[in-house]
Amino acid sequence: QVYLVESGGGLVQAGGSLRLSCRTSGINFSIHRMGWYRQAPGKQRELVAEIASNGTTNYADSVKGRFTISRNNAWNTVFLQMSSLKVEDTADYYCQTTWRSSNYWGKGTQVTVSS
Repeated sequence: QVYLVESGGGLVQAGGSLRLSCRTSGINFSIHRMGWYRQAPGKQRELVAEIASNGTTNYADSVKGRFTISRNNAWNTVFLQMSSLKVEDTADYYCQTTWRSSNYWGKGTQVTVSS
C-alpha cells in the first residue's frame, strides 16, 4: 500500500521560511516523479513544484526563486523549502505521486502566512 505523509507546516510571518517534508512508503521512491500541490480556501488545487527521478525540477511561476523542491532517495522523502513566504502562500500543501496509473496523495499539511 502506498503512503505519503506530509509534515512541517505551521504558522509563519510574511517573509519567513518553512520546510515541508513528505515521507513515502510502498513505492520504489527513487524512480518516481514527486509533486507538491497546494489548495487555498475556495480555490482549486494547483501544482507548486515537481521533481523527476533524475532530479529535474519544475515550479509554478508564483513560487519561482522562493521555493526549492528536493528529494532524498535514501530516506524516501521529498522536501519543499519555502522562503520569502507571502500571505498568498497560505494553503494546505499536499505531496503527490503516480504509481500504476493511479494518483496518490498525502493528507496534507497546513501553511498559514500572517501579515
